[in-house]
Amino acid sequence: MATIEECRAALDRLAENLAGTDGASRAAATPDRSLSCHVSDLDVTFTGHLSGGRLHEVRAVPGTPERREEIALTMAGDDLVALVDGRLNFAKAWAAGRVRVQASLRDVLRLRSLL
Repeated sequence: MATIEECRAALDRLAENLAGTDGASRAAATPDRSLSCHVSDLDVTFTGHLSGGRLHEVRAVPGTPERREEIALTMAGDDLVALVDGRLNFAKAWAAGRVRVQASLRDVLRLRSLL
């Protein structure tokens, strides 16, 4: 089971991946959206803001926040780490129910291209 620190590191790597895309691709790939990732097995939610191709203001809060973000992900910590590391395919994990996403279809497609 992944730890909170490993999950935070995975989100940092996701931010690095976002920053690694070139300027035009970055702007097209990451709209200005609020984002949350609830790690179900740790009962912690990481919240942040996607803008300019970067993930900003990431913080961890216990449990599930009352306010739903524009892009809300729910998954186990091991799945978060595996997704960011490229060992777990986003589309397959989503179809199998290992990753739950609450977002517009356009945001889901954009997110899929980043993971």
